[in-house]
Amino acid sequence: MVDLLRISELANYLELDAPQAQNHISIVGGGGKTTILHALGKQLQGKTILTSTTKMGFDQNRSLPVFFEPEDEIIQNISNGNPIMIWKEVQGERAIGVDPSLCDHWFRSVDNVVVEADGSRRLPFKAPEEFEPVVPSSSNLMISTIGAEALDQVISSCCHWPERVAELAECLPHERLTPERAAKVILHSDGQKKAKPMKSKFCVAVTKVNDGNQRKVMALSEIIHSLDKDTGVVAIAFEVVQ
Repeated sequence: MVDLLRISELANYLELDAPQAQNHISIVGGGGKTTILHALGKQLQGKTILTSTTKMGFDQNRSLPVFFEPEDEIIQNISNGNPIMIWKEVQGERAIGVDPSLCDHWFRSVDNVVVEADGSRRLPFKAPEEFEPVVPSSSNLMISTIGAEALDQVISSCCHWPERVAELAECLPHERLTPERAAKVILHSDGQKKAKPMKSKFCVAVTKVNDGNQRKVMALSEIIHSLDKDTGVVAIAFEVVQ
């Protein structure tokens, strides 16, 4: 049985919001990464940095103060409960992410660093290419996201890098992304677990869950659990995913 949560319950459910918690979280995969990034920024305790190691829309700071690779003094003066966004620069309408080694450096000075470490062109599922994802080495939790609307849809119509998804799922791009095939990609060492630091935990967040797709999400959760009992799955019932 998969647990269905509101997005506002995520940090508590994953036990990330304890007063002394130290969280370096990398979010990879498909739909929902930016929404989860900002939700965790609101929910985590202490000093928190939100950032990216890839690219984001320049308007995705959602009113948070933005800094461009700031000096250590600014990092040390972040106040509890007031997260900041850090990018390298803005080029046109794209915010350019930082080098992952900077995330490792900042994590020595703050309580939480939450990183959007992957791109999916706003599609609900993906498999990483050779250069993806860009995960900082000190990340202690990877959250792999999949939009529930991708389940049972044609791979070429709903996935970023559809040929790569099909390769890992052992099928063809014109076939459907069944829960079994999605689980293969998620758990594959060259799939969503790619670049996971050795000591990092790993969990799956299924977004945009509703009454119409909950049975498919439950099937995905059961398959993942049967293949890897250490990988937890959380279903999130929110509508707007960016």
